[in-house]
Amino acid sequence: MGLKAAGKLIKKRKKFKWKDRKYKASTLDLFAKSDPLEGATQAKGIVISKFQKEAAQPNSAMRKCCKVQLKKNGKTVGAFIPGNLAQKFIDEHDEVMIERIGGKMGRAKGDIRGIRWQVIQVNDQPLHRLVKGKIEKGRR
Repeated sequence: MGLKAAGKLIKKRKKFKWKDRKYKASTLDLFAKSDPLEGATQAKGIVISKFQKEAAQPNSAMRKCCKVQLKKNGKTVGAFIPGNLAQKFIDEHDEVMIERIGGKMGRAKGDIRGIRWQVIQVNDQPLHRLVKGKIEKGRR
């Protein structure tokens, strides 16, 4: 390193910043481009099917999930159904509202691999109130 080497070091640092995955993703805004909800916190969709997903090690539960097709862009996402026996209140072709589960950096939370969304409403009725038995499921 000699005198006036700072210019070369700055140029070199700028070039190699692009090798850093986090820098590249945040600069090019890759999360927003690949986000099925397109930056929104919640979205409505139609239930296509219900399925069970096996929990990751060391747990051995079958987590209840459903496949939801979003109204806004037609993309299909997997959504977790929270609550004890809550899957009884969700049928195919129901309209549901989904939101992010809240794992770090938009990844899956807990022991459910690949599931980043959860159901919060069914036919405009809050799911947690349906599970508790405070209200009945709305007719569509």
